[in-house]
Amino acid sequence: MKIIVGLGNPGKQYINSRHNVGFIFLDALREKFLYQKGIYITEWRLEDTFHSEISFLKEGTKILAVFVKPQTFMNNSGEAVAKIVKKLEIEELNENMILIHDDLDIPLGEFKIQQGKAPSGHNGVNSVEDRLGTNNFKRVRIGIENRDNKNIPGEDYVLTKFSKEEKIIVEETIQKAIQGILFDIIL
Repeated sequence: MKIIVGLGNPGKQYINSRHNVGFIFLDALREKFLYQKGIYITEWRLEDTFHSEISFLKEGTKILAVFVKPQTFMNNSGEAVAKIVKKLEIEELNENMILIHDDLDIPLGEFKIQQGKAPSGHNGVNSVEDRLGTNNFKRVRIGIENRDNKNIPGEDYVLTKFSKEEKIIVEETIQKAIQGILFDIIL
């Protein structure tokens, strides 16, 4: 079974914020599987045990992947991820886990798919790595950097919402990034 984790913050005030690009990504990825023959995806449901919203990708009764939106706030994402990994007995994270998150080191409209890359100061990624005891898993880093004014601190900027124009760019970027990981999910 695969685990696909999108990082973000719970709550309406964070919808469409730059820091929630992991949640936006998972919603778009989930849409890809809604009408696949032989494969189906469950609705999002809040699982208090895991402090997460989860959705299962299934083929018949076999679970192919679990999609996870931690509801612990960004800086404590590792708590939720570690609980799910342990409970579902997901092993070999280097092959079975994909973490999706925003990245201020990458310009808006670009993304990188990497394995075992250091978190570059991203507190959500640090939390996941600390709780799992490894960084050897695939990461999809979605670029959000588009500041005209570099004096805006990063921790404030990531909580700002995308403009309409930026939202279009992010959605296009996410679709390209999804193509880069689809094979990994259904294998």
